[in-house]
Amino acid sequence: MNCDEEFECDCISLPILGAPAPDFEAVTTQGTITLSELQGQWIVLFSHPADFTPVCTTEFIAFAQVYDELKAMNTQLIGLSIDSVHSHIAWIRNIKEKMGVEIPFPVIADLDMKVATLYGMVHPGQSSTATVRTVFFIDDKGILRAMIYYPLSNGRSIPEIVRLVKALQTSDKEGVATPANWQPGDKVIVPPPKTVEEADKRITEGYDYKDFYLCFKES
Repeated sequence: MNCDEEFECDCISLPILGAPAPDFEAVTTQGTITLSELQGQWIVLFSHPADFTPVCTTEFIAFAQVYDELKAMNTQLIGLSIDSVHSHIAWIRNIKEKMGVEIPFPVIADLDMKVATLYGMVHPGQSSTATVRTVFFIDDKGILRAMIYYPLSNGRSIPEIVRLVKALQTSDKEGVATPANWQPGDKVIVPPPKTVEEADKRITEGYDYKDFYLCFKES
């Protein structure tokens, strides 16, 4: 990647979609975890700028509210910021005391910025000491399938994160794609034909046919 010289920063290395997610071992609020040892389940790894901050607090509460739904989808939620584990524990306790919400997922303490660097979470144009709001979707084989980046100033849409996990899992299970604004229960897109013969047959195959390259079916 080319860097903008205005920020006088080193180049930021980002992970690659479709490649194995960068492995790491890290201390969390629920003990030490190694990413590669979590294979067999999906992972949603997200970073937040800092503990005891207002937008991050609203996000943690929202993530806690969908934790059980993600767990039912064989998906482990993991948070991260460049704070100590003691800061994480104090903040989690504060959220429970002040907001009445228990945070059930582990939060990585990344004081050495090891994981943040592996995943390109620190953008000096935003901050050199805090992660931006990233979300990484890692499948049950350890492959990075999607990633989303948000600025420090704006909280994430947690329903969109849940929706994307469902969309990815549906694509894997059924060998299909999902259209814009897809929600579970909506029709999915059948892979387009690869030959003229297949294209000629497509209209007779019982799909919701728009044209040979765009056909829908029930999920």
